Amino acid sequence: MEASVRFDADLVRRYDRPGPRYTSYPTAVQFHDRFREPEYRAAAAATNGKTPPAPLSLYVHVPFCQSPCFYCGCTKVITRNREQAENYLTRLYREVELQAELFDEERVVDQLHFGGGTPTFLNPWQLEDLLKKLGWHFKLRQDDGREFSIEIDPRTCAPDTIDLLARAGVNRMSLGIQDFDPDVQKAVNRIQTPEQTFGLMDRARAAGYKSVSVDLIYGLPKQNCERFEKTLEQVLEVRPDRFAVYSYAHLPHMFKPQKRIHAEDIPSGAEKLALLGLTIEKLTGAGYVYIGMDHFALPDDELAVALRENKLHRNFQGYSTHPDCDLVALGMSSIGKLGDTYAQNYKTLHDYYEAIDSGHLAVHRGLELNDDDRLRRAVIQMIMCRTRVDFAEVDRAWSVRFEDYFARELEALKPLVADGLVRMSGRGFELTPIGRLLMRNVAMCFDAYLPVHQQSDTPRFSRAV
Repeated sequence: MEASVRFDADLVRRYDRPGPRYTSYPTAVQFHDRFREPEYRAAAAATNGKTPPAPLSLYVHVPFCQSPCFYCGCTKVITRNREQAENYLTRLYREVELQAELFDEERVVDQLHFGGGTPTFLNPWQLEDLLKKLGWHFKLRQDDGREFSIEIDPRTCAPDTIDLLARAGVNRMSLGIQDFDPDVQKAVNRIQTPEQTFGLMDRARAAGYKSVSVDLIYGLPKQNCERFEKTLEQVLEVRPDRFAVYSYAHLPHMFKPQKRIHAEDIPSGAEKLALLGLTIEKLTGAGYVYIGMDHFALPDDELAVALRENKLHRNFQGYSTHPDCDLVALGMSSIGKLGDTYAQNYKTLHDYYEAIDSGHLAVHRGLELNDDDRLRRAVIQMIMCRTRVDFAEVDRAWSVRFEDYFARELEALKPLVADGLVRMSGRGFELTPIGRLLMRNVAMCFDAYLPVHQQSDTPRFSRAV
């Protein structure tokens, strides 16, 4: 199936409601502090006992940023004190040792991702040492099948760093842009030039990186279609392998830096819809395939190929081509997945340091999935990654009859069928081109926890658009 997507402003407006992004199911809202280090150690031991054990994925969180980007909702520490990096790395190295002891040494690391914060807050030598440390304690995959990626802030990354990372095995990167318009950049406190950004992209291609992705955001203060179209056209000229175009979620009650954004500068709902429509038109018109949620890729990119071959997967880093990895989380606030469990580290430097300094893992909350969670997770993965659900396939895998088990959910799906988001087909359903754009709304019908969230007066999730 070659994926297609269609923008319908009226339908998108009607379904623009808060909901999870489903990088996991259940979502992190369900994590609790009864899942701690003993439960995590037991989960790690259970994954070693599988035949064969799954490969590993490592996520390394570097929380530091030199200055705040006002739109950002990530867990971060704003500082210009470079000693913070050394203090953090001391604990991170110890955590690497503690985590590595839990896993069979022959388990290969297929995926490695550095996120933030700003990973390039670390200087080139620190990044090189960190990669060496990971290689000493984990068996990092060496062939072209590896997926080792890093998030790059062009304002804090020297061109030579790109070469150093390539020599150390990194073969993918994502470049933060958000918007090149000067007024928008000033409004969100992120000033960078196209020359800075595209120079690093050229350097990565010369160094042999397999994929370069760019991050944009629509709905930022001072944005309008004319300005954002210029940014889209500038980026399209250099033809990145992937785009991630996120909707700005204005949640100042949750993310303090957003309080510095003037509400009157934020585009109206109609203007934001127009920005989304423009983005879809420009990127699909330029030949990019809509992967799902916010992601677009060139037709020969691994994500587009995985989508066509029903091999796409979704995890805490977004879409992936490696569905079977156990995810080991390293660093403050990072989230991992081992078998049918999720675990998150402490969210503050103080608590993270205290745990590591006392010789313990930094796990402070998590979740062990029950049978219903696992079944619903599988169905939601089908919706988010395959855009269709085959009832017979679910029946065979889970020893249920889909129509009976999900009778209430199928009833909830009927309005979406009537509105043309979903098409029933025999014993199954598929998302239509407009439904693909609103896939999280479809997945929400199968979320057993969502009605509880929706009773809260304080939004816990971003809106669909």
